[in-house]
Amino acid sequence: MIEFTMPSLGADMEAGTLVEWHVKPGDKVKRGDIIASVDTQKGLIDIEVFNEGIIEKLLLKENEKVPVGTVMATIDPGEEAVVKKKEKIPEPIEKEKTPGPIAKAKKEIEKVELAQEHHRAKASPLAKRIAEENGIDLSNITGTGEDGVITKDDVESAMIEKMAPKEEKKVTVATTENVRMAVAAAMSKSNREIPHYYLETKIDMSKAMDWLEEANKQRSVKQRLLPVVLLIGAVAKAVTEVPDLNGYWQNGLERKEEINIGFVVSLRTGGVMIPAIHNADQKAIDELMASLNDIIPRARAMKLRSSELSESTITVTNLGENNAETVYGVIYPPQVAIVGFGSITEMPWAENGLLGARPVLNVTLSADHRATDGATGSRFLMALKKYLSNPDLL
Repeated sequence: MIEFTMPSLGADMEAGTLVEWHVKPGDKVKRGDIIASVDTQKGLIDIEVFNEGIIEKLLLKENEKVPVGTVMATIDPGEEAVVKKKEKIPEPIEKEKTPGPIAKAKKEIEKVELAQEHHRAKASPLAKRIAEENGIDLSNITGTGEDGVITKDDVESAMIEKMAPKEEKKVTVATTENVRMAVAAAMSKSNREIPHYYLETKIDMSKAMDWLEEANKQRSVKQRLLPVVLLIGAVAKAVTEVPDLNGYWQNGLERKEEINIGFVVSLRTGGVMIPAIHNADQKAIDELMASLNDIIPRARAMKLRSSELSESTITVTNLGENNAETVYGVIYPPQVAIVGFGSITEMPWAENGLLGARPVLNVTLSADHRATDGATGSRFLMALKKYLSNPDLL
Protein backbone atom coordinates (compact mmCIF):
# COMPACT_ATOMS: atom_id res chain seq x y z
CA MET A 1 0.00 0.00 0.00
CA ILE A 2 1.34 3.44 -0.96
CA GLU A 3 0.95 6.32 1.49
CA PHE A 4 0.37 9.70 -0.15
CA THR A 5 1.60 12.42 2.23
CA MET A 6 1.33 16.19 2.51
CA PRO A 7 4.26 17.31 0.32
CA SER A 8 6.89 19.88 1.23
CA LEU A 9 6.78 22.72 -1.30
CA GLY A 10 9.93 24.37 -0.01
CA ALA A 11 12.07 24.62 3.12
CA ASP A 12 9.72 27.27 4.49
CA MET A 13 6.63 25.04 4.43
CA GLU A 14 5.68 23.34 7.68
CA ALA A 15 1.99 22.57 7.07
CA GLY A 16 -0.76 22.79 4.47
CA THR A 17 -4.54 22.91 4.42
CA LEU A 18 -6.45 20.45 2.25
CA VAL A 19 -8.95 22.58 0.33
CA GLU A 20 -10.44 20.09 -2.11
CA TRP A 21 -10.06 16.47 -3.18
CA HIS A 22 -10.17 15.89 -6.94
CA VAL A 23 -10.49 12.11 -6.57
CA LYS A 24 -12.60 9.65 -4.62
CA PRO A 25 -12.01 6.07 -3.39
CA GLY A 26 -11.97 3.72 -6.37
CA ASP A 27 -10.53 6.23 -8.86
CA LYS A 28 -7.57 5.12 -10.93
CA VAL A 29 -4.61 7.53 -10.91
CA LYS A 30 -1.30 7.76 -12.72
CA ARG A 31 1.88 9.81 -12.29
CA GLY A 32 1.22 13.52 -12.81
CA ASP A 33 -2.53 13.43 -12.07
CA ILE A 34 -3.85 16.25 -9.88
CA ILE A 35 -5.54 14.63 -6.88
CA ALA A 36 -5.95 17.55 -4.44
CA SER A 37 -5.69 21.31 -3.96
CA VAL A 38 -3.73 22.49 -0.91
CA ASP A 39 -3.63 25.98 0.55
CA THR A 40 -0.12 27.17 1.49
CA GLN A 41 1.58 30.51 2.03
CA LYS A 42 2.40 30.45 -1.67
CA GLY A 43 -1.27 30.23 -2.61
CA LEU A 44 -3.57 27.43 -3.72
CA ILE A 45 -1.40 24.67 -5.18
CA ASP A 46 -2.50 21.67 -7.25
CA ILE A 47 -0.92 18.54 -5.77
CA GLU A 48 0.22 15.76 -8.09
CA VAL A 49 0.51 12.04 -7.44
CA PHE A 50 3.73 10.23 -8.38
CA ASN A 51 2.46 6.65 -8.32
CA GLU A 52 0.02 4.57 -10.33
CA GLY A 53 -2.81 2.70 -8.71
CA ILE A 54 -6.28 2.98 -7.27
CA ILE A 55 -7.30 5.39 -4.51
CA GLU A 56 -8.16 3.25 -1.49
CA LYS A 57 -8.88 5.77 1.29
CA LEU A 58 -8.98 9.55 1.70
CA LEU A 59 -7.75 10.18 5.26
CA LEU A 60 -8.16 13.97 5.48
CA LYS A 61 -11.28 16.07 5.48
CA GLU A 62 -11.45 19.21 3.38
CA ASN A 63 -10.33 22.38 5.23
CA GLU A 64 -8.14 20.26 7.54
CA LYS A 65 -4.64 21.65 8.21
CA VAL A 66 -1.87 19.11 8.83
CA PRO A 67 1.96 19.12 9.05
CA VAL A 68 4.16 18.21 6.10
CA GLY A 69 4.54 14.42 5.92
CA THR A 70 1.06 13.61 7.22
CA VAL A 71 -0.56 10.73 5.34
CA MET A 72 -3.42 12.17 3.27
CA ALA A 73 -4.53 9.09 1.36
CA THR A 74 -3.62 5.48 0.62
CA ILE A 75 -3.20 4.09 -2.89
CA ASP A 76 -3.43 0.43 -3.89
CA PRO A 77 -0.63 -0.14 -6.45
CA GLY A 78 -1.87 -3.60 -7.43
CA GLU A 79 -2.24 -4.04 -11.19
CA GLU A 80 -5.45 -5.97 -10.74
CA ALA A 81 -6.79 -4.07 -7.74
CA VAL A 82 -10.52 -4.25 -7.70
CA VAL A 83 -12.71 -1.83 -5.85
CA LYS A 84 -15.73 -3.58 -4.44
CA LYS A 85 -18.90 -1.61 -4.29
CA LYS A 86 -20.78 -1.74 -1.05
CA GLU A 87 -23.87 -3.85 -1.35
CA LYS A 88 -26.99 -2.10 -0.28
CA ILE A 89 -28.98 -3.95 2.36
CA PRO A 90 -32.61 -3.91 1.33
CA GLU A 91 -34.82 -2.17 3.78
CA PRO A 92 -37.67 -4.17 5.25
CA ILE A 93 -40.90 -3.77 3.36
CA GLU A 94 -43.62 -2.24 5.40
CA LYS A 95 -47.28 -2.36 4.71
CA GLU A 96 -48.54 0.74 3.02
CA LYS A 97 -50.60 2.94 5.27
CA THR A 98 -52.88 5.71 4.22
CA PRO A 99 -51.07 8.87 5.38
CA GLY A 100 -52.97 11.43 7.39
CA PRO A 101 -52.80 15.24 6.84
CA ILE A 102 -49.83 15.68 9.22
CA ALA A 103 -47.91 12.84 7.60
CA LYS A 104 -48.57 14.29 4.16
CA ALA A 105 -47.28 17.70 5.27
CA LYS A 106 -44.11 16.12 6.69
CA LYS A 107 -43.48 14.29 3.41
CA GLU A 108 -43.82 17.51 1.44
CA ILE A 109 -41.32 19.25 3.75
CA GLU A 110 -38.89 16.33 3.38
CA LYS A 111 -39.17 16.56 -0.42
CA VAL A 112 -38.34 20.28 -0.35
CA GLU A 113 -35.38 19.73 2.01
CA LEU A 114 -34.12 16.85 -0.13
CA ALA A 115 -34.31 19.00 -3.27
CA GLN A 116 -32.43 21.81 -1.53
CA GLU A 117 -29.77 19.43 -0.26
CA HIS A 118 -29.41 17.94 -3.74
CA HIS A 119 -28.87 21.43 -5.19
CA ARG A 120 -26.24 22.25 -2.56
CA ALA A 121 -24.42 18.99 -3.31
CA LYS A 122 -24.02 20.05 -6.93
CA ALA A 123 -21.04 22.27 -6.07
CA SER A 124 -17.66 21.20 -4.70
CA PRO A 125 -16.75 22.48 -1.20
CA LEU A 126 -14.09 24.80 -2.66
CA ALA A 127 -16.53 26.19 -5.23
CA LYS A 128 -19.09 26.84 -2.49
CA ARG A 129 -16.54 28.63 -0.34
CA ILE A 130 -15.30 30.86 -3.17
CA ALA A 131 -18.86 31.63 -4.24
CA GLU A 132 -19.91 32.53 -0.71
CA GLU A 133 -16.88 34.77 -0.13
CA ASN A 134 -17.46 36.67 -3.39
CA GLY A 135 -21.26 36.85 -3.47
CA ILE A 136 -21.67 34.53 -6.45
CA ASP A 137 -25.09 32.85 -6.88
CA LEU A 138 -24.47 29.16 -7.62
CA SER A 139 -27.96 28.75 -9.04
CA ASN A 140 -26.90 30.86 -12.04
CA ILE A 141 -23.87 28.68 -12.84
CA THR A 142 -23.88 25.57 -15.02
CA GLY A 143 -21.46 23.00 -13.64
CA THR A 144 -18.86 21.47 -15.94
CA GLY A 145 -17.69 18.80 -13.49
CA GLU A 146 -18.71 15.17 -13.34
CA ASP A 147 -22.52 14.80 -13.08
CA GLY A 148 -22.88 18.56 -13.53
CA VAL A 149 -21.01 19.48 -10.33
CA ILE A 150 -20.01 23.15 -10.16
CA THR A 151 -16.22 23.38 -9.86
CA LYS A 152 -13.78 26.04 -8.69
CA ASP A 153 -13.08 26.99 -12.34
CA ASP A 154 -16.81 27.49 -12.99
CA VAL A 155 -17.08 29.92 -10.08
CA GLU A 156 -13.90 31.77 -11.08
CA SER A 157 -15.26 32.19 -14.63
CA ALA A 158 -18.38 33.78 -13.15
CA MET A 159 -16.22 36.02 -10.98
CA ILE A 160 -14.33 37.35 -14.01
CA GLU A 161 -17.59 38.74 -15.33
CA LYS A 162 -19.16 39.96 -12.09
CA MET A 163 -16.46 40.63 -9.49
CA ALA A 164 -15.63 44.30 -8.96
CA PRO A 165 -12.00 45.42 -9.56
CA LYS A 166 -11.72 46.52 -5.93
CA GLU A 167 -12.48 43.03 -4.67
CA GLU A 168 -10.05 41.45 -7.13
CA LYS A 169 -7.25 43.76 -5.97
CA LYS A 170 -7.94 42.88 -2.35
CA VAL A 171 -7.54 39.15 -3.03
CA THR A 172 -4.30 39.68 -4.98
CA VAL A 173 -2.65 41.82 -2.27
CA ALA A 174 -3.43 39.28 0.44
CA THR A 175 -1.91 36.47 -1.63
CA THR A 176 1.24 38.48 -2.34
CA GLU A 177 1.77 39.13 1.36
CA ASN A 178 1.60 35.38 1.99
CA VAL A 179 4.20 34.77 -0.71
CA ARG A 180 6.48 37.40 0.82
CA MET A 181 6.19 35.69 4.22
CA ALA A 182 7.04 32.31 2.67
CA VAL A 183 10.10 33.71 0.87
CA ALA A 184 11.17 35.57 4.03
CA ALA A 185 11.04 32.33 6.03
CA ALA A 186 13.14 30.48 3.45
CA MET A 187 15.73 33.25 3.17
CA SER A 188 16.00 33.56 6.96
CA LYS A 189 16.61 29.82 7.19
CA SER A 190 19.22 30.09 4.44
CA ASN A 191 21.14 32.88 6.21
CA ARG A 192 21.03 31.05 9.54
CA GLU A 193 22.06 27.60 8.37
CA ILE A 194 24.00 27.82 5.11
CA PRO A 195 27.64 28.99 5.06
CA HIS A 196 27.67 30.79 1.70
CA TYR A 197 30.73 31.43 -0.41
CA TYR A 198 30.67 33.73 -3.44
CA LEU A 199 32.51 33.76 -6.75
CA GLU A 200 32.20 36.22 -9.63
CA THR A 201 33.33 36.45 -13.24
CA LYS A 202 32.69 38.55 -16.36
CA ILE A 203 31.72 37.04 -19.71
CA ASP A 204 32.02 38.64 -23.14
CA MET A 205 28.56 38.10 -24.65
CA SER A 206 29.45 39.27 -28.18
CA LYS A 207 29.17 35.84 -29.80
CA ALA A 208 26.04 34.96 -27.82
CA MET A 209 24.25 38.17 -28.80
CA ASP A 210 25.28 37.81 -32.46
CA TRP A 211 24.02 34.20 -32.42
CA LEU A 212 20.75 35.33 -30.85
CA GLU A 213 20.22 38.09 -33.43
CA GLU A 214 20.80 35.69 -36.30
CA ALA A 215 18.53 33.03 -34.77
CA ASN A 216 15.68 35.50 -34.30
CA LYS A 217 15.76 36.51 -37.97
CA GLN A 218 14.37 33.06 -38.75
CA ARG A 219 11.60 33.25 -36.13
CA SER A 220 8.31 35.08 -35.83
CA VAL A 221 7.83 37.70 -33.11
CA LYS A 222 6.03 35.18 -30.90
CA GLN A 223 8.81 32.62 -31.32
CA ARG A 224 11.77 34.93 -30.80
CA LEU A 225 14.37 34.01 -28.22
CA LEU A 226 15.35 36.18 -25.28
CA PRO A 227 18.90 36.36 -23.87
CA VAL A 228 17.79 34.67 -20.63
CA VAL A 229 17.10 31.43 -22.47
CA LEU A 230 20.81 31.18 -23.36
CA LEU A 231 21.71 31.72 -19.70
CA ILE A 232 19.42 28.91 -18.55
CA GLY A 233 20.71 26.58 -21.26
CA ALA A 234 24.31 27.34 -20.33
CA VAL A 235 23.69 26.68 -16.62
CA ALA A 236 22.03 23.35 -17.47
CA LYS A 237 25.00 22.29 -19.61
CA ALA A 238 27.64 23.54 -17.16
CA VAL A 239 26.13 21.71 -14.20
CA THR A 240 26.36 18.42 -16.11
CA GLU A 241 30.13 18.94 -15.94
CA VAL A 242 30.09 19.99 -12.27
CA PRO A 243 27.29 17.85 -10.76
CA ASP A 244 28.15 18.68 -7.13
CA LEU A 245 26.26 21.98 -7.55
CA ASN A 246 23.10 20.17 -8.66
CA GLY A 247 21.64 18.73 -5.50
CA TYR A 248 20.48 19.15 -1.91
CA TRP A 249 22.22 19.34 1.44
CA GLN A 250 20.37 16.96 3.76
CA ASN A 251 22.81 15.62 6.36
CA GLY A 252 25.32 15.47 3.53
CA LEU A 253 25.41 16.28 -0.18
CA GLU A 254 22.67 14.52 -2.13
CA ARG A 255 23.39 14.84 -5.85
CA LYS A 256 20.35 14.86 -8.15
CA GLU A 257 20.25 13.08 -11.49
CA GLU A 258 17.61 15.36 -12.97
CA ILE A 259 18.62 18.95 -13.69
CA ASN A 260 15.59 21.04 -12.80
CA ILE A 261 16.41 24.73 -12.91
CA GLY A 262 14.44 26.98 -10.59
CA PHE A 263 13.86 30.33 -12.28
CA VAL A 264 13.12 33.38 -10.12
CA VAL A 265 9.96 35.15 -11.36
CA SER A 266 9.19 38.62 -9.99
CA LEU A 267 5.52 39.19 -9.21
CA ARG A 268 4.07 42.48 -10.43
CA THR A 269 2.73 43.30 -6.98
CA GLY A 270 5.98 42.37 -5.20
CA GLY A 271 7.57 39.14 -4.06
CA VAL A 272 8.88 36.23 -6.12
CA MET A 273 7.93 32.71 -7.16
CA ILE A 274 10.55 30.12 -8.16
CA PRO A 275 9.08 27.49 -10.48
CA ALA A 276 11.18 24.65 -11.86
CA ILE A 277 12.03 23.98 -15.50
CA HIS A 278 12.29 20.20 -15.47
CA ASN A 279 15.10 18.34 -17.28
CA ALA A 280 16.50 21.61 -18.62
CA ASP A 281 19.68 19.91 -19.87
CA GLN A 282 17.61 17.75 -22.25
CA LYS A 283 15.70 20.66 -23.80
CA ALA A 284 16.71 22.51 -26.96
CA ILE A 285 16.82 26.33 -26.84
CA ASP A 286 13.37 26.64 -28.41
CA GLU A 287 11.94 24.18 -25.89
CA LEU A 288 13.42 26.18 -23.01
CA MET A 289 11.86 29.34 -24.44
CA ALA A 290 8.49 27.58 -24.67
CA SER A 291 8.85 26.47 -21.04
CA LEU A 292 9.52 30.05 -19.95
CA ASN A 293 6.57 31.40 -21.94
CA ASP A 294 4.35 28.85 -20.23
CA ILE A 295 5.62 29.00 -16.67
CA ILE A 296 6.10 32.75 -16.12
CA PRO A 297 2.42 33.73 -16.63
CA ARG A 298 1.27 30.80 -14.48
CA ALA A 299 3.72 31.76 -11.73
CA ARG A 300 2.39 35.34 -11.71
CA ALA A 301 -1.18 34.01 -11.65
CA MET A 302 -0.14 31.58 -8.87
CA LYS A 303 -1.34 28.57 -10.82
CA LEU A 304 1.69 26.30 -10.45
CA ARG A 305 1.80 22.57 -9.78
CA SER A 306 3.36 21.12 -6.67
CA SER A 307 6.23 19.56 -8.67
CA GLU A 308 7.06 22.96 -10.17
CA LEU A 309 7.48 24.43 -6.69
CA SER A 310 9.31 21.59 -4.96
CA GLU A 311 11.68 19.93 -7.44
CA SER A 312 14.24 22.61 -8.40
CA THR A 313 17.82 21.36 -8.05
CA ILE A 314 19.67 24.64 -8.74
CA THR A 315 18.31 28.19 -9.06
CA VAL A 316 18.92 30.97 -11.60
CA THR A 317 18.13 34.62 -10.89
CA ASN A 318 18.36 37.09 -13.75
CA LEU A 319 17.85 40.85 -13.39
CA GLY A 320 17.28 41.39 -17.11
CA GLU A 321 18.03 44.49 -19.16
CA ASN A 322 18.56 47.99 -17.73
CA ASN A 323 19.06 46.78 -14.18
CA ALA A 324 21.93 46.34 -11.72
CA GLU A 325 25.12 44.89 -13.15
CA THR A 326 25.66 42.34 -10.38
CA VAL A 327 23.38 40.24 -8.18
CA TYR A 328 24.45 38.02 -5.28
CA GLY A 329 21.81 35.37 -4.69
CA VAL A 330 20.74 33.72 -1.44
CA ILE A 331 20.57 29.92 -1.71
CA TYR A 332 17.09 28.43 -1.54
CA PRO A 333 17.34 25.47 0.87
CA PRO A 334 17.85 22.57 0.59
CA GLN A 335 19.62 23.45 -2.68
CA VAL A 336 23.36 24.10 -2.61
CA ALA A 337 23.78 26.82 -5.26
CA ILE A 338 22.20 29.80 -7.01
CA VAL A 339 23.57 31.51 -10.13
CA GLY A 340 23.04 35.27 -10.49
CA PHE A 341 23.06 37.13 -13.83
CA GLY A 342 23.16 40.91 -13.91
CA SER A 343 22.28 43.19 -16.81
CA ILE A 344 24.28 42.83 -20.05
CA THR A 345 26.16 46.14 -20.26
CA GLU A 346 28.57 47.59 -22.79
CA MET A 347 32.00 47.84 -21.14
CA PRO A 348 35.67 48.27 -22.08
CA TRP A 349 37.18 44.88 -22.89
CA ALA A 350 40.86 44.08 -23.47
CA GLU A 351 41.73 41.04 -25.59
CA ASN A 352 45.03 40.15 -27.29
CA GLY A 353 46.44 43.55 -26.36
CA LEU A 354 43.56 45.42 -27.97
CA LEU A 355 40.94 47.48 -26.14
CA GLY A 356 37.38 47.75 -27.34
CA ALA A 357 33.76 47.91 -26.18
CA ARG A 358 31.88 44.63 -25.67
CA PRO A 359 28.51 43.54 -24.23
CA VAL A 360 29.60 42.15 -20.85
CA LEU A 361 27.70 40.03 -18.37
CA ASN A 362 28.57 39.82 -14.67
CA VAL A 363 27.91 36.31 -13.33
CA THR A 364 27.97 35.32 -9.67
CA LEU A 365 27.80 31.96 -7.95
CA SER A 366 26.55 31.65 -4.38
CA ALA A 367 27.25 28.14 -3.11
CA ASP A 368 27.01 26.10 0.08
CA HIS A 369 30.49 25.67 1.58
CA ARG A 370 29.39 22.45 3.29
CA ALA A 371 28.79 20.84 -0.10
CA THR A 372 31.56 22.32 -2.28
CA ASP A 373 34.48 24.72 -2.18
CA GLY A 374 35.88 27.51 -4.33
CA ALA A 375 37.71 25.17 -6.68
CA THR A 376 34.45 23.40 -7.58
CA GLY A 377 32.63 26.70 -7.98
CA SER A 378 35.37 28.07 -10.20
CA ARG A 379 35.18 25.03 -12.51
CA PHE A 380 31.46 25.63 -12.87
CA LEU A 381 31.92 29.30 -13.83
CA MET A 382 34.56 28.38 -16.40
CA ALA A 383 32.20 25.78 -17.92
CA LEU A 384 29.45 28.40 -17.98
CA LYS A 385 31.76 30.84 -19.76
CA LYS A 386 32.62 28.17 -22.33
CA TYR A 387 29.00 27.64 -23.30
CA LEU A 388 28.06 31.33 -23.43
CA SER A 389 31.16 32.09 -25.50
CA ASN A 390 30.24 29.25 -27.91
CA PRO A 391 26.42 29.35 -28.20
CA ASP A 392 26.42 26.71 -30.95
CA LEU A 393 27.20 24.19 -28.18
CA LEU A 394 23.80 24.89 -26.63
